Amino acid sequence: MRIYGDINSGNCLKVKWVCDKLALPYRWIAVDTMKGETRTPQFLAMNAAGQVPTVLFDDGRTLAQSNAIIRYLARDSVLLPRDAFTAAKMDEWLFWEQYSHEPYIAVCRFQLVYLGKSASELDPEKVRRGYAALDRMEQHLATHRFFAGEEMSLADVSLLAYTRLAHEGGFDLGRYPAVRRWIGEAEASLGLPPVR
Repeated sequence: MRIYGDINSGNCLKVKWVCDKLALPYRWIAVDTMKGETRTPQFLAMNAAGQVPTVLFDDGRTLAQSNAIIRYLARDSVLLPRDAFTAAKMDEWLFWEQYSHEPYIAVCRFQLVYLGKSASELDPEKVRRGYAALDRMEQHLATHRFFAGEEMSLADVSLLAYTRLAHEGGFDLGRYPAVRRWIGEAEASLGLPPVR
């Protein structure tokens, strides 16, 4: 399969990390979203939404949306809980990540890192909602090792992508000891070097 993605995108890295963790063969096709490479006729023919990541399978089928992709790739693997309710809790966190976490943590990072804005230019509501997401994660992780069950799951992969880089969006992770503990464990499980 071919993964069309931007290596700087947490959503794209989720897919790469799952493939690497499960030893799934793939070819990475670098796409520069800042140069409009997701808006070419060729790319839009694969994914009409013009977004990365997009996976092109050997049989010609395509799949988009990071959490849908990792959910498909991880079927019958250690990253997908066997217990139906625990798997549903994993999905609950996957949906929450895209609706209540990524739009704030990732967007603030994008504005600071890629658009060159200063922290004072960030939308205060996005910052507030980002901290609310981190607060919820801290509360959960204070009494749980991972997000769904006792083992690492796709919920952890999904939430790790932008949480480990939250400081690049102006968020202070110093006040979140449980989140920092979890980041270290999740990075180690995925074989990732710690973020500096």
